[in-house]
Amino acid sequence: MQELTLAVVGIDFPNENGSNRRSEAMMTPPGAPIELVPEPKNKHDPNAIAVFSPNGVQIGYINAERAPYVGLRMGRGEDVVAIFQGIDGGSAFIRVRFGGGMPILPPVSEKPPALPRTPRPARRSEPYDPHGFQPDEDGPEWGA
Repeated sequence: MQELTLAVVGIDFPNENGSNRRSEAMMTPPGAPIELVPEPKNKHDPNAIAVFSPNGVQIGYINAERAPYVGLRMGRGEDVVAIFQGIDGGSAFIRVRFGGGMPILPPVSEKPPALPRTPRPARRSEPYDPHGFQPDEDGPEWGA
């Protein structure tokens, strides 16, 4: 048995029926079952594999680098089970298991804490006087 995390691309394109892929992906909880549907007659890529949510709404496609591999294994009749893993930026992610059984979601990695910003030094040590004279250090630039 083998498990892979795969990127789902194209979530920002609308479906033909007008449904919103990104919204559907955002509403799909991690661990929800996902349907993979090969599209051998796809005019852009004969290896394309569409990814559908539990509601039957397409959320995108398996990325073009991995689709031929997944399609080959599906074509051999292997048991392929997919669940929704999550969404991050421009891609959604699914977890796929070959050979039977349910995929297991990997543990959520915590992002490192942001580094503290150093405070900016004060611009002036004296109070600001809006009527005070403040000459240019280099002189006028207009040639006067």
